[in-house]
Amino acid sequence: MLSKQLLKRAFGTAVPVKPRVTQLLIDGKFVNSTSGKTFDTFNPTTEEKITSVQEADQHDVDKAVRAARKAFDEGPWRRMGPAERGKLMHRLADLVEKNVEELGNLEALDNGKPAAIAKVADIPLVANTLRYYAGWTDKIHGKTLPINGPYFAYTKEEPVGVCGQIIPWNFPAAMLAWKLGPALATGCTTVVKTAEQTPLSALRIGELAMEAGFPDGVINILSGYGPTAGRALAQHKLVDKVAFTGSTEVGYEIMRTAHKDNLKRITLELGGKSANIVMDDADIDLAIAISNFALFFN
Repeated sequence: MLSKQLLKRAFGTAVPVKPRVTQLLIDGKFVNSTSGKTFDTFNPTTEEKITSVQEADQHDVDKAVRAARKAFDEGPWRRMGPAERGKLMHRLADLVEKNVEELGNLEALDNGKPAAIAKVADIPLVANTLRYYAGWTDKIHGKTLPINGPYFAYTKEEPVGVCGQIIPWNFPAAMLAWKLGPALATGCTTVVKTAEQTPLSALRIGELAMEAGFPDGVINILSGYGPTAGRALAQHKLVDKVAFTGSTEVGYEIMRTAHKDNLKRITLELGGKSANIVMDDADIDLAIAISNFALFFN
């Protein structure tokens, strides 16, 4: 059994950091919720309160979606050259790397994971993900199609529109990047609903996105609960696509209700938890050790 001292040396502890942002990011500005409600977020390691965060409900969701809709339909993002979108994504990645200590400590405080893991894995993964998708911005091609007759037929890939994105608590910053990356690269605008347990790193990355120069309304980030903010986002008629990572139960609910007004596209990642196959000829002790680490390190 590892001692507490060895665990501290191996994993480090989160340096207390005061969250810079606890409001909702809507249309390029950090604002209080319409209702004035807040909720508390806690450090799972100590069960101490970290701060109070503004709580979004359906009214805030509507404001954020309409801002994203306007940014998509009327704003510069959709018409911006792909290379320029890529530059902004690279700039955000630069800022994430510049603030890796702060973001890593914030992620550890909010999520309860070891600070050292957050600083060498989670936050660098955010930057790497943004850079990967930034590289795709000018490589999304259509096709020419051979057909009969004196005609020219082709396909052109176009952005879906407004993406509602709902992320879980286990890898808050990385999940944010996995959702934002492909949407931004393809010219979509986004409204992200964070997990109520872990809103802080996403809000700070949203602030960095504004610093990077993203146009107002392109990235909107809301903190709130699934039955209120999450449901309102999934069902909003001006949302063109919903991407959700979380429980199978909630995934079924989104499937039942999200498409009823506009047949919005849906992507779901549900219910997986450390699946592992151990073959007959495996080193059982090694398999157990690796399985244990993979299951519990986070």
